[in-house]
Amino acid sequence: MGIVVTRKALLLLSAALGLCLAAQAQAQETAPPLPRVEPVPSPDLQDRATQVPPPSVEAASANPDEVQFTADQLDYDYENDVVTASGDVRLNRRSDRLRADRIVWNRKTGQVVAEGNIVIVNPEGDAAYGDRIELTDTLKDGAVENMLVVLEAGGRIAAQRGRRDNGIITVENAAYTPCAVVDTDDCPKEPSWKITARRVVYDPNRKRIRYTGARISVFGFASIPLPAFSHPAGGTSDDGFLTPDVRLDRTNGFQIALPYYFSFAPNRDLTVTPRVFTNTLPMLQADYRALESFGAYRVSAYGTYSRRADDLTVPVTPATSSNNFRGYLDAVGRFQLSPEWSASTSLRITTDRTFLRRYDISRDDRLRNNVRVERIDQDSYFSINAWAVQTLRVGERQGLQPFVLPELDYRRRMDDGLLGGRFEFQVNTLAIGRADGQDSQRAFASARWDLRKLTAWGQEVTFTAYGRADAYNTHDTLLTTVPSYRGDEGFQFRGIAAAAIDVKWPLVGEFLGGTQRITPRVQIVAAPKLENLAVPNEDARAVDLEDSNLFALNRFPGYDRFEDSTRFTWGVDYSLYLPGFTVDANVGQSYRLSSRPTIFPDGTGLTDRVSDIVGRTVVRFRDFISFTHRYRIDKDDFSIRRNEIDATVGSRSTYFQIGYLRLNRNIGATLEDLQDREEARIGGRVQIARFWSVSGSILVDLTNRDEDALSQADGFDPVRHRLGVTYEDDCLRLGLTWKRDYETTGDARRGNSYLLSLAFKNLGR
Repeated sequence: MGIVVTRKALLLLSAALGLCLAAQAQAQETAPPLPRVEPVPSPDLQDRATQVPPPSVEAASANPDEVQFTADQLDYDYENDVVTASGDVRLNRRSDRLRADRIVWNRKTGQVVAEGNIVIVNPEGDAAYGDRIELTDTLKDGAVENMLVVLEAGGRIAAQRGRRDNGIITVENAAYTPCAVVDTDDCPKEPSWKITARRVVYDPNRKRIRYTGARISVFGFASIPLPAFSHPAGGTSDDGFLTPDVRLDRTNGFQIALPYYFSFAPNRDLTVTPRVFTNTLPMLQADYRALESFGAYRVSAYGTYSRRADDLTVPVTPATSSNNFRGYLDAVGRFQLSPEWSASTSLRITTDRTFLRRYDISRDDRLRNNVRVERIDQDSYFSINAWAVQTLRVGERQGLQPFVLPELDYRRRMDDGLLGGRFEFQVNTLAIGRADGQDSQRAFASARWDLRKLTAWGQEVTFTAYGRADAYNTHDTLLTTVPSYRGDEGFQFRGIAAAAIDVKWPLVGEFLGGTQRITPRVQIVAAPKLENLAVPNEDARAVDLEDSNLFALNRFPGYDRFEDSTRFTWGVDYSLYLPGFTVDANVGQSYRLSSRPTIFPDGTGLTDRVSDIVGRTVVRFRDFISFTHRYRIDKDDFSIRRNEIDATVGSRSTYFQIGYLRLNRNIGATLEDLQDREEARIGGRVQIARFWSVSGSILVDLTNRDEDALSQADGFDPVRHRLGVTYEDDCLRLGLTWKRDYETTGDARRGNSYLLSLAFKNLGR
């Protein structure tokens, strides 16, 4: 026997069933609970109704374990104690939600059966879809036919049948993929990769999926068996193997690396990677990372036992090499001890000069180790710094590499000083040592005053006064091969003074529908003659006139040398701003009043009284074109002494890059920094299809013996190149790269290398 109950009677019936009903808008009528339903169908029905006293709606709503639901129609079978809801049925219990076209609830057995357009969502946000679902009346457990689970963390699980017990989902004959299963036209498509298995278990509390009898398929045809396999869901971290790394190397042969990931905590992890080669012994790599409340750090270590070359100028042979432990340590960290105080470190140490290049870890030719403590506030800066250098260059002696213990630097700024200007004070000490070379110590104290004023005509005038007192102590100066870098033995003292006036006159107006600005600039700097060569030169060696230091008070890059002359510098800055298009350019030159010999080396652009002409031009057109040109033109014959071009044309997906550098400085071979050089860098990427792209780059040495007498190049020598093809969509990245090195350094031999990269997105870490 059954009875059809309309929306108006839902409130009473839900109370009789022990449910808290949240009816839809048309059913939410505020009427007092009715004591009974008339006409009463039978005495038995009346007895059943009195056995379940109808609680009030307020009391039911206060119980979070009771089920709330809405439905278009409700059918109650009193004899079998079965409730049938149809229409747009929605059930809610705590954070569990279910929607279906029809739900049948057997109150005697506690079984709930949902049919038609079913969606069930758990508290974690995972949604299960199916044709028919059997649940308990708590909505926690149940079984599903023709099941699809969409995980909140990302990914889909499809199966013929599945069940949920205490929140754990178990499915049979299932498939998992995080990839899109429809194309841009909403038509079904094969996912880029998927995992099929006899049995799949998903634990939402651990966010982990486990498989039994699994196989992974790529593009529907490449199938790899995975008898026992599990992975975190949605990019969360957990212990397990990561994607293998496969390479074919010119020196080490075929290489395969299988990383294993240890997740100690959400903020700490360790990855251990054994690397196996066909041409040499295996290598072990370990990477530890940690993120703490006060900072973060990372430590990477490599270790192996193999033959290495002691003489980098000849190829490796048994007579020129020996078996030794070889390795590399790379550690970086930064810690914020307070809002003002911080500490940072960078440690990079390797056992020999060719390890990094041979195993394709890095191409650096010098490794700098640094430990620093800093304090920074609004008006002051203080640092304690220590560093050491390890050279990997052919022919350089490690004993001549500097180490600093320590460097102290303190600076303080004071506004509203004399005449409303700004004062900057600095105290600096530095101790440089070498195992087999010159040692020196330096200390100085300086003060600088700047006053900026605007005239009635719009000129910007800046007055500058600078003074400094230096003290040096030098030992073993004859161990430095370049005389101008040595200084005098023992203690030396030096006083520095300079004054400058800098005038800018910005002229702004409309042009071509945009705005242009022309800014003529003139600077006058006066400084008395100094005994620069009496003190050592440790930090001011690589000097070159360029647009960035044309108007600097001191055009040497460091503290050990100071430009002691009176000079005039003139130039002009130009800017043009149009919709989507900008141009920024500057050009300038300087003239020195003094005729005495300069300490600038020949070829720097500053040797004569009249300097070379330097400038920079930057052109940008939206995000499509970026062009930068920096140059230095000889003042006598207008030959180009420095020519540097960096250009990028294209979009984010398809672009072309070119870089060109030519240094024609005519500096003698006795000086060690910035020799003549000419090189070109070319790179690009082409999006050939929606998910497919081709990329490549090449570095070419254009230097010949006319430019550098020490160069072994013939004017067109490739240094290295790279060419690769990549497929990348929403869940898979697959790439093949070909690299070639054209130089042999010890046991890092020239030749080809091939790298196969495969990354399954949303699969683990």
